[in-house]
Amino acid sequence: MAGSIEPRSGRRSAYSRFRRGEAQYAIRSAQFAIRRLLRLWKLYTVMDFTFVAADLKLALSYFISDFIVHFAAITATLLLAERFAGIGAWSQDQVLFMLGYASTVSGLLSLFFGYNVLMISRRIGRGQLDHTLVQPQPVWMALLTEGFMPASNLVVLLPSGGLLIWAISRLELAITAGWLALFAINLLASCAIVLAFSFSWGSLAFWAPRAAEEVSSSATEILSELKSFPLDGLGPLLLGSLTTVLPVGLVAWYPCRALLGIDTTPWSAWVTPLAALLLGTLAAWIFQKGMKHYARTGSQRYSGWGHRG
Repeated sequence: MAGSIEPRSGRRSAYSRFRRGEAQYAIRSAQFAIRRLLRLWKLYTVMDFTFVAADLKLALSYFISDFIVHFAAITATLLLAERFAGIGAWSQDQVLFMLGYASTVSGLLSLFFGYNVLMISRRIGRGQLDHTLVQPQPVWMALLTEGFMPASNLVVLLPSGGLLIWAISRLELAITAGWLALFAINLLASCAIVLAFSFSWGSLAFWAPRAAEEVSSSATEILSELKSFPLDGLGPLLLGSLTTVLPVGLVAWYPCRALLGIDTTPWSAWVTPLAALLLGTLAAWIFQKGMKHYARTGSQRYSGWGHRG
């Protein structure tokens, strides 16, 4: 009877094999997801280029209008910095860096989340979410790839990147591998904060599809209008509100303070990534709650306009 009992070392060996099998499965799943994402981005790149090339005159009018709107969004802050030789503790070149950073955030969001993915309340309110749900892939992968528009939004992203590079050259920053890593992490975190804010409010369209159809566009517009201004000098209550309830300060102002050395506290460079993680978790929870409600009720509305079919 004693011989029938598996030795403790045998149980440990079986458990180790089980854990290794789980790790290998997770690695294979991640590799498959990455390959799938790359294939879908390639597909949507071809589709977007085809759309642009189909009518070059119309595409040119889009490009010019997008450039004018994008340029006008940063002109006010740029003129203030030029008139007063900076804004508060920020020099002209530091303001220029923040403008380039903020506009790059907008450019990346337009590049990856077009066709009303960023404005998710439109898809939900118009009943277009069914297009995503019937696809043979996870919802998160569909939302991460359907809005990819590299050809249509290149005119927005290139000037933003150029402005950012020009500002860095004027500031003569010590560009190290660590600084570049922190810059990339904070830039992605800033994009995630805007996306999470839009999805959190946009999920209201699950419960009120007609009334909340445009709530995502209003939410992102608030962040877009205010993100290019330094918030130094504001009172504690207002500043706290603009970095928590309305996370405008976390889109560009706070990460740029850390990257430029204005805020020298050692943890300042990680505030924006941590906030992105918290807001992203909250947005995912709210969106999942809305999806469960949508599974029970569905949608009685549908509009094919504004969706990549």
